[in-house]
Amino acid sequence: MTTEVKSGVAMAVKARIFGSLVASLAAFVPSATQAVQLADGTVHFVGVPRLLQARTTNKDAGDFGATYYFTLSVPDDAGEPLQRVMFEQREGLNRVKFLPQRTRAFADQRRRQPVIPSDVQIDEQGRVSVWFDPPIAPGETLVVGLRPRRNPYTDGVYLFGVTAFPAGEKSQGQFLGFGRLHFYDNFRFHSAW
Repeated sequence: MTTEVKSGVAMAVKARIFGSLVASLAAFVPSATQAVQLADGTVHFVGVPRLLQARTTNKDAGDFGATYYFTLSVPDDAGEPLQRVMFEQREGLNRVKFLPQRTRAFADQRRRQPVIPSDVQIDEQGRVSVWFDPPIAPGETLVVGLRPRRNPYTDGVYLFGVTAFPAGEKSQGQFLGFGRLHFYDNFRFHSAW
């Protein structure tokens, strides 16, 4: 075999090895339209949803009738629709208790198109999980309204951790951050007069 032929064969072998290596690596890199799925079947978001805002309709400590709204954005590159959102109080002097049957949701922040949660559950730690069937598609904005029995009695800052779960039987939640709500003791303010 001549030196030129040996060189050509070596280059072809290297090209084949490089091509196989690139193909193998591509199997581990998710595309923009495909969710990350591990060998055990666990599904993850590719593009993680974002918590855009948290607000309350009533900031008076101890008052009834408030709704706590949490606005989330499911990005176009999420890879999977959003099936469940979990809310967990992480800070605040009083434990806020919610009315699951009064939970509301909207699929578009501007048009406020109602979405009916398929299930709302509160576990023994007080975490509220809201499921959607059909799930919220990538590219959508979701507003979830939780109704407390009443606002906390003690004024101050209350933090609610928000975790999003993609669709699938075995899905891994992604913590999105804290919704911060501030309540004020107006009775104390008025009594100073």
